[in-house]
Amino acid sequence: MSKKILFKYNSKYPSVTDLKRKAKSRIPKFAFDYLEGGCNEELNLARNENDFDDILLKPQYLHVAGDIDMSVNLFGRTYAAPFGISPIGLQGLMWPNAPEILAKAAAKHDIPYTLSTVSTSSIERIAEVSDGKAWFQLYHPTEDRLRDDILRRLKDVECPVLVVLVDVPSFGLRYREIKSGLSMPPKMNIQNILQAMVCPAWGIKTLQHGIPSFATLKPYMEKGLDLAQLGQFMNRTFTGKVNVEKVKAIRDIWQGPLVLKGITTDEDMEAAIQVGADGVIVSNHGGRQIDAGESSIHSLMKLASNPVYKEKIKIMLDGGIRSGVDLGRAYAVGSEFNFMGRPFMYGVGALGDEGADHTITMFKAQLYQVMQQLTLENITQFPGRLIR
Repeated sequence: MSKKILFKYNSKYPSVTDLKRKAKSRIPKFAFDYLEGGCNEELNLARNENDFDDILLKPQYLHVAGDIDMSVNLFGRTYAAPFGISPIGLQGLMWPNAPEILAKAAAKHDIPYTLSTVSTSSIERIAEVSDGKAWFQLYHPTEDRLRDDILRRLKDVECPVLVVLVDVPSFGLRYREIKSGLSMPPKMNIQNILQAMVCPAWGIKTLQHGIPSFATLKPYMEKGLDLAQLGQFMNRTFTGKVNVEKVKAIRDIWQGPLVLKGITTDEDMEAAIQVGADGVIVSNHGGRQIDAGESSIHSLMKLASNPVYKEKIKIMLDGGIRSGVDLGRAYAVGSEFNFMGRPFMYGVGALGDEGADHTITMFKAQLYQVMQQLTLENITQFPGRLIR
């Protein structure tokens, strides 16, 4: 008889939907819209979640299963659960000190947390609070000297995995952000100030931790930049297309595992393999870049069905996962590891310092129950339970 595990977390918030509802009441509207919004009419944002509903799984109730093991080996190390926390820019705007809260909880649970180049905590600080376990996602700078110095800093803190974002040749048109006046960097107009005033917990925490800034990029900014100049710096520094030659240059410098994020097509997958990437994260940037594209899970299904790709590179997924059931579905159609962004920010927004630990535990409990129900012992068995 298999051993059962008990997961303890806040029973008032047993789902992502519950966390999202609570977070929306505690985060100012302009910041929540930045987290929540997609590009244009947000059609692909909806597809990311809705397309999971077509993936059905079958149980085998008379099958005798042993103990459940949710651990996964990835790039030479074993993680305790088969999911990680995605990078999100300006996390400290949505909830003060969010990057540190998330990185600490991820290290505690032994899952990967990925820091964004444009997050509000520095490479060095996140390496410290995560015991050196945090991954890093690189927005490729226009200047090679800046790229090389960021890579040097990552090497100094022994960052285990470098993720290079490839799907932002331009910034998507996100109507929610345009209407709220939220830009890069954010501008605080009268409307946004009024929205902040009705979220006292957010305001108090912001006063405690200070106005969020791009901490990793501070060494490269001139002192005393006003908001307009800071916006010009961001546009000047990160407006440029990532191509094969740029990835090759990073591959020559970076000796650790290299992952390309934003891969959705055969052409880009083949290029990723050719330049020597160790893995790809199939993603459409959370529905924030192209509204006419397909969902991340549909792209994953096509790429993961090619046995040639599976032999040469790790294929992972980011986008649309909102439950342990969705995690199981993703593994059933060929994902080798999964990442989630918004659900963890809902957790931190809803429950503050306890939110990251709660959300990780919640996903573990949900996935564990699905595996019990399907009588599985490990995640590699999910493909055998796929109906369609």
